[in-house]
Amino acid sequence: MEYHNPVLLHPTVDGLNIKPDGVYVDVTFGGGGHSKEILRRLGPNGKLFAFDQDEDALANALPDERFTLINENFRFIKRFLRFYGVKSVDGILADLGVSSHQFDVAERGFSTRFDAELDMRMSQKNDLNAYRVVNEYDDANLRRVFLDYGELKNAPALSRTIIEAREHQPIKTTDELKDILAKYLPERIRNKILAQIYQAIRIEVNQEMDVLKEFLEQSLEILNPGGRLSVISYHSLEDRLVKRFVKNGMFEGEPERDFFGNFSVPFKTVGKLIVPDNDEIKINNRARSAKLRIAEKI
Repeated sequence: MEYHNPVLLHPTVDGLNIKPDGVYVDVTFGGGGHSKEILRRLGPNGKLFAFDQDEDALANALPDERFTLINENFRFIKRFLRFYGVKSVDGILADLGVSSHQFDVAERGFSTRFDAELDMRMSQKNDLNAYRVVNEYDDANLRRVFLDYGELKNAPALSRTIIEAREHQPIKTTDELKDILAKYLPERIRNKILAQIYQAIRIEVNQEMDVLKEFLEQSLEILNPGGRLSVISYHSLEDRLVKRFVKNGMFEGEPERDFFGNFSVPFKTVGKLIVPDNDEIKINNRARSAKLRIAEKI
């Protein structure tokens, strides 16, 4: 399988502050780029567990006795680590979003560049796919998807147009969807709007925001004190959740204050927000919207 260069490779792994005999988790294994760098820094007694729900990633499993690849969604990180006898870890890395490989395989339906069946599943084991979202969701739910996950102000119009079109025949492919929504895709911003539409459907199909919340909450439970969380996000919805959680340890409301009126928070932020430089963006276009946040458990 052809996988591209890992995004923000050294800053992300540097952020874990790796101990040679530590236990680490890469929850978005993909092509294994970040995992290889973690293993390079681990000693003979270190351990690395990796997660990837996409069966394509299994072909990239690393032949190293310190390494274990788990073919599951990282929303189950705590459950599957316990299966392997691991209750706590020293660092967790997450490179969120869709891998370059998934974008480049036309039949997966992730990319706006290709015509494909409406799929967009990161795991082929999932029942929900893009076809079902587009053809079975009612008006209220379609609007919710486009508004909440695509931040599209014309969500009601998009929803109505899809529902009217599918009354005549099912919408089966990405090109059919583009044709139906063509009047909302002016040439100068066509790619931007299409990307927002695809993103919205993809997030719904893969429950990405719920998965991220569950993952972050479990990360807090399993990280050792002093353990690091290193997370790359690619759009504002993800980044807001990550930023808020590492700042407050929660997604809504404010943390409790102690006796002296100070906030009691579980993480301290390590360094500032990190984004790729121009050289990396030239080499790897996927990096252009990446944001890296690093936090340490108190």
